[in-house]
Amino acid sequence: MADLFALREGQSPLIINIPHAGTNVPEDTLIRMTPAARKLPDTDWFVDRLYAFAADLDATILKANVSRMVIDLNRDPSGQSLYPGQATTGLVPTELFDGAPVYEGDEPDEAEIEQRRATYFDPYHQELSEQIARIRAIHGYAVLYDAHSIASNVPRLFDGELPVLNLGTNDGETCDTAIARAVMQVMLDQDEYETVANGRFKGGWITRTFGVPRHNLHALQMELAQRAYMDEAAVRYDEEAAAKLQPLLKDILSAALAAAEHLHWEHD
Repeated sequence: MADLFALREGQSPLIINIPHAGTNVPEDTLIRMTPAARKLPDTDWFVDRLYAFAADLDATILKANVSRMVIDLNRDPSGQSLYPGQATTGLVPTELFDGAPVYEGDEPDEAEIEQRRATYFDPYHQELSEQIARIRAIHGYAVLYDAHSIASNVPRLFDGELPVLNLGTNDGETCDTAIARAVMQVMLDQDEYETVANGRFKGGWITRTFGVPRHNLHALQMELAQRAYMDEAAVRYDEEAAAKLQPLLKDILSAALAAAEHLHWEHD
């Protein structure tokens, strides 16, 4: 199953999960997709490259290789919406973010959806669960940082231009307030990038499922507006812009780790 994901096993309490940067689509799926969908426009482009520096923090980094067009690893497998009443995409997307169809012909039926879940979703989440268990066995706690990005303007999903830094903790439920506060303070202490907490993006299924502070498992989601580190129109990584953003991201991760360590030390 190793080809389903790329894994760096670290020893620090930090786990960075990257579920939406994959671009692999099986050929028998690709040929059924529309020309627009084949370009994988809703990918979290280059997020793994952007966070590669986290190896310096000895973080565990788990990155899915399969495209979210095949299956969305950050959706409730039951099909329940994470944002009731708002436009969103499902476990096996049939629409792009802009509402255009993914498939030219028949959409995946229940049997195909279940097959994709068994092939991709379940093994990925098994690996994530095992990595969380490993880190908690070492430290007694873990910090799960779900790393995402999205186009700066997606009118169907949100109004106007998205702030660059979008922290999600499901309104404070997925991590201790001290950790969220420490991260938010770093975000507010700079004035280069617009910042919001629990705005349009409050945290997806992974953050909401694995973030259980009472069990010493703290989860945060960071949704980045892609203009901060890439040329969105050309779908090209911008080395200069990324290098400017990365120190701030490192400070955010370091703040989360320091707050979690202090919290655990207090409770020991």
